[in-house]
Amino acid sequence: MVKVDLDKLCRFLNSVRGTDKALMLVQYSSKIIIWHLQRLNKDSKLAVKVGNFSGPVSDFRILLRYYGLLPLVQWILYTEKNPSPNPLMQTIIRLQNVSNLIYYPLEHTYWLALHKVIDLSDETRDKIGMWSCRFWALYVVLYFYQLYEEYKDLKRKELKKLDDKQIKQLKDEKENLVVNTVINAAYFPLTVHWSLEKSSFPDIGVGIFGTIASVFQIYAAWKST
Repeated sequence: MVKVDLDKLCRFLNSVRGTDKALMLVQYSSKIIIWHLQRLNKDSKLAVKVGNFSGPVSDFRILLRYYGLLPLVQWILYTEKNPSPNPLMQTIIRLQNVSNLIYYPLEHTYWLALHKVIDLSDETRDKIGMWSCRFWALYVVLYFYQLYEEYKDLKRKELKKLDDKQIKQLKDEKENLVVNTVINAAYFPLTVHWSLEKSSFPDIGVGIFGTIASVFQIYAAWKST
């Protein structure tokens, strides 16, 4: 049992998805740790060290997403060759693909400018970063519509006579729907926060919602490993 779990953990961490989600948990939970340490002592040196560690973790996650355009293009080609039988769902998927095609290059440009790899003024860089988050927010909103359509589809399946295999499949689909809804709901306030020029959303809120999203994504990624 231990060997099986260790093998699965190695496969999980050897995948880009698994590594990203594990680092995501570190990145966002560190904000909660920093908040707690600073409540105990506002001049906490340990809080500074945790912050110094979480910064490179965030950078590394962005670097991992540099490969994201290739599987996105692959997904776009697949969804066009194998369109959803639901016209509304297909429209939602296409709009999601467009939002991601804009989001990824904008985020990459922002990160390169932030690290002085390319020359952009701070104002231009920050606007690019904000617009990248707005297209991410658009994707999140569209994904709520997709989840709702999936929910309606599951309700229709429940009305049919199902065998044992189909019942198990339906149960798994319901679980996936709940997990994805929680993840998307956790992402939503973060995308709104980063889409605004001025936001009063606290850093501890970012930590809490980001941690929720990361835990459920780790669960989903672990199940599929």
